[in-house]
Amino acid sequence: MSLYRTELRRLTKRRFTRYMTLLGLVVLAAVVVGVFFTNQKIDAGQRAKAEREAQQQYEFQVRDSERARGECEQAKTAGTPTDGRYPDDCSVITAPPREEIRAEWFLPSTFNFRETFDETLIPFAAILALVGFVIGASFVGAEWSTGGMMNLLLWRPKRLTVLLTKLAALLTGILAVTLPAAVLWFAGFWGVATFRGTTEKVTSGVMQSAILTGVRGVVLVLVLTTIGFALASLGRHTAMALGGVVAVMVVGQFGLGILLSMANVKFAEAWLLPTYALAWMTKTVTLQDWNSCNATFFGECKPATMDITWQQSSVLFSVGLVVILGAALWAMRRRDIS
Repeated sequence: MSLYRTELRRLTKRRFTRYMTLLGLVVLAAVVVGVFFTNQKIDAGQRAKAEREAQQQYEFQVRDSERARGECEQAKTAGTPTDGRYPDDCSVITAPPREEIRAEWFLPSTFNFRETFDETLIPFAAILALVGFVIGASFVGAEWSTGGMMNLLLWRPKRLTVLLTKLAALLTGILAVTLPAAVLWFAGFWGVATFRGTTEKVTSGVMQSAILTGVRGVVLVLVLTTIGFALASLGRHTAMALGGVVAVMVVGQFGLGILLSMANVKFAEAWLLPTYALAWMTKTVTLQDWNSCNATFFGECKPATMDITWQQSSVLFSVGLVVILGAALWAMRRRDIS
């Protein structure tokens, strides 16, 4: 009997795998349903109403500024202390220009597929990556804790072959869930945009960008699944992977973030893993340091910036994957099986 088929069957028959996968898919479905009911399709009547509300807001601002300017002039004439409520020159109290009060501010929320769909792929990848990490850790961790790994090695004594075959079956199963889920995710949000938003200006370039972002999301899911598998194999228990990720995220990332912030470290977010995960999905994350000022010719002060790109994220994740998986393979080959 094929070891690969046996491991794939063992993966799909585990109740934890089924329940965790179902939970992840239910959460994804809830996100789509929630977005559907919190958005509306905007028609001409709603746009006209928004224009009227914008005009009313502008007229209110005009009346309010005239009242404030009148009170300022009266206070200046009477010599009454203003306690800093009014400027020295009352004429600067004016209403904002009409074009600055936009009708879009008064429109209900609507789903624009072209502008918003790529952003929805971030929670999609995050949820399935979490599911894959936990399933991967449990899949091999349970084998170690119950003694199943020792029994399997009596049948197939080649340690690395057994471990890598388990990993291959795991990634196949995760991929078999992730790819159809990605297609349904796309279809679901296309339906949301059709009935509760707009699909205007969705060109072939927009679709290509969405597909590439989706591919990066799938890769992220597979990488985190592999890391969860490797950590559990390295510690020979599911708790090794789960405890490790809690330690890294809570103690390492949260604590490190607080420490860097207190120390006023420049671009502190560049030391945090979520920044690189976000950069991997969005291609670029621009960090800003408001403690430094780059003056322009117009006297404007702009913060210093630093770009984290998906290429940098790929290097970080690749190194981490190689180190953790390599350590798990080394431990599998060198340590006693007991």
